[in-house]
Amino acid sequence: MPDLSAFLHADGWITLATLSALEIVLGIDNIVFLSIMTAKLPPEQQPLARRIGLLLALGMRLLLLLAISWVMGLKATLFSLLGQDFSGRDLILLGGGVFLIGKATHEMFDKLEVDDPKEEQPKAKGSFVSVITQIVLLDIVFSLDSVITAVGMAQHISIMMVAMFIAVGVMLVFAGSIGAFIQRHPSMKILALSFLLLIGVVLVADGMGQHISKGYIYFAMAFSLGVELINMHLRARQRRTKMGSSPDLSPAHEQAPPGS
Repeated sequence: MPDLSAFLHADGWITLATLSALEIVLGIDNIVFLSIMTAKLPPEQQPLARRIGLLLALGMRLLLLLAISWVMGLKATLFSLLGQDFSGRDLILLGGGVFLIGKATHEMFDKLEVDDPKEEQPKAKGSFVSVITQIVLLDIVFSLDSVITAVGMAQHISIMMVAMFIAVGVMLVFAGSIGAFIQRHPSMKILALSFLLLIGVVLVADGMGQHISKGYIYFAMAFSLGVELINMHLRARQRRTKMGSSPDLSPAHEQAPPGS
């Protein structure tokens, strides 16, 4: 049974708040991938797929926390290649990064190059299993990253577990609205795919022993998001201005024909 004594001290609550906030931030890439993948399903299946994906993510995080010694053992070197040591964690990050890069590139191609309107329709119901499978595969990578971060910040399993529950709870609340927003605005979907592409590159680099702080990626994407939100506001204002200044073509204002 988890030790709850950590919650008897102020330091425990401060650690919980800090770790929860960090886990929510780290969950952004999970939400973006979840939103893009579930958008391929019929609308009535999307909420269920999001809930399943996030609950599976929570389950995997909790299992990894309970198997913490195994997780930390993944850092042990398995083999060396061309002077580079590779651990189990490195291989998982490499596989996840390559998958993300390939998936984001494929989705960008579909979005920008495919003109067949049939491609925009949700695929058959049989794709539900395929979508969930891909979500599970990426959940493994994101969960591993999340748990290792949690272990580095907190010493009590109970704090880590509660932080995971809070983070996934927040994602459950906002995943639907974030997904709907991305789908309503094509430019946002491209930004989201660019974000996943960057995360894939970071995972590959990390797996190759070149650590890149995700803070740089989050800042770049936040900046791009801010710029695009300003552009969306300006475009909406221009449309309103054009509609307000369009000439009145009602019959009352039409000129009478000559000789009438």
